[in-house]
Amino acid sequence: MRGIVLLLTLFFMGTGAIKGSEELIRITIVYDNELCSESDGLIRDWGFSCLIKYNRKNILFDTGGNGKILLENMKLLNIDPRSVSAVFLSHAHGDHTGGLASFLRENHNVSVYIPKAFPDRIKKEITHLGANLLQIGRDPQQIGEGVYSTGELGEWIKEQSLILDTPRGSIVITGCAHPGIVKIAERAMKITGKKILLLIGGFHLCGIRKSEITHIALHLKKLGVINVAPTHCSGEKARLIFKEIFGKNYIPAGLGITIRGDKL
Repeated sequence: MRGIVLLLTLFFMGTGAIKGSEELIRITIVYDNELCSESDGLIRDWGFSCLIKYNRKNILFDTGGNGKILLENMKLLNIDPRSVSAVFLSHAHGDHTGGLASFLRENHNVSVYIPKAFPDRIKKEITHLGANLLQIGRDPQQIGEGVYSTGELGEWIKEQSLILDTPRGSIVITGCAHPGIVKIAERAMKITGKKILLLIGGFHLCGIRKSEITHIALHLKKLGVINVAPTHCSGEKARLIFKEIFGKNYIPAGLGITIRGDKL
């Protein structure tokens, strides 16, 4: 299988969920340290990036840690960097922003959405390379039709997550979930007023005790999260626990996998 793709039906005007949008949602994981069995030569590396496709529009969520690897994986997945319309960066750590400059040299005709707390050097790099810089503060913000940022969450590490509002629930994409995966899920549900159809990305649970991970997984299930796809910094222990608790609603995720909204 190739890339995690969730077909969306985006772009940047209007409000509310898009009717029948699940069948139009795709997410493709193009950069990850977790490798799927059928990788088609994709290069595994510590970091995260996924391509979100929505109504013939593409959003790149994070850029991994290495631009050469990002672009090579995109090439292997038949993704043209010039087809991307927007870049959404979750937080400033290098394993999520390291590929940004290389990507912008291939395509600077994009809007780049970043938390306001990003270092000035990254902001200057974005504008220097010709992209449109858009900064997100602590308040949730709509950036497209049915597409939202949670706004900056966390104290020491400021991070935003992406929300896709669909008729059957929201799809929430996280980079590393430094502010806490439960806190992110609760913020997303408050924004849309709906349960979470899919929670996908880094859950930041490496090195966490089994009892604590179990508590987190059960809490998310109690909140009404339907499908989960932990990857990147989630850790093998967490993946096994989430698989046990969510059963058939656990989705193995990593570099080289594809998830479609109409299959959830």
